Amino acid sequence: MSKLAVLDDLLDLYYQLNYHKNPEIFQRLQDVQAWQKQRMQRTHAKQFAEKHNVLMAEYFINRLYGGPDFDALAQQIARLSKYAHKAEKLIPDNAIKTGTSGVELAILAVQLDEQVAMQLLQDYHPYEKLTDEMMRITYLKLNQGEGRLKQLDLLDQLGQSLDKYMRSFVVYAAFKMCKGAALKYNFNVMYEFMQDGFLAMKPLKSAEKFVKDFTTAERQIIGKVHAGDPLPFA
Repeated sequence: MSKLAVLDDLLDLYYQLNYHKNPEIFQRLQDVQAWQKQRMQRTHAKQFAEKHNVLMAEYFINRLYGGPDFDALAQQIARLSKYAHKAEKLIPDNAIKTGTSGVELAILAVQLDEQVAMQLLQDYHPYEKLTDEMMRITYLKLNQGEGRLKQLDLLDQLGQSLDKYMRSFVVYAAFKMCKGAALKYNFNVMYEFMQDGFLAMKPLKSAEKFVKDFTTAERQIIGKVHAGDPLPFA
């Protein structure tokens, strides 16, 4: 069985999401994602502003948390199965596992946010500007605590994997050797997704610590939401 087969399963889940066929859900999903990104930037402003954290903060917000390029990335991942035999020879096992974790995390984020978008469409006018109170009420109604905590657990695991596997000179050298093939076979979006991750890690002493600081604050917010705090995002 191909080591890349798990990506096919993840993509099947991704393409089953409702927003692909419903423009109204898609628009509201974009609103939810924009609110989430702004909220995270407020919550983690001090951490994100530290010089050595800037690139990783941008990677978090624009890459691991969905983003406009994810559809293009998903299309290239789907095509990768055709070249699975060659790809598995070129890409180190640990890089495949870490990359798969990143994709799983991005898809879970979209899945959870789509649920929020659909609930908002039921409860409010589709063009009503999102507020913290609307989001607080919707999170409570959906009872997403378990799903959001799973998201943070996966993120913690990714942070550990980044430090353990992706700082290796051998892994990075092998990755750079793939650039020609990636461009030749039109896997540029996938290559850039991984390259940005390498560049974001470079200034950090520990990706695991960056992630842990982030997830600790996020768990506190989830706890406040489900404890009935009226201002959990403050």
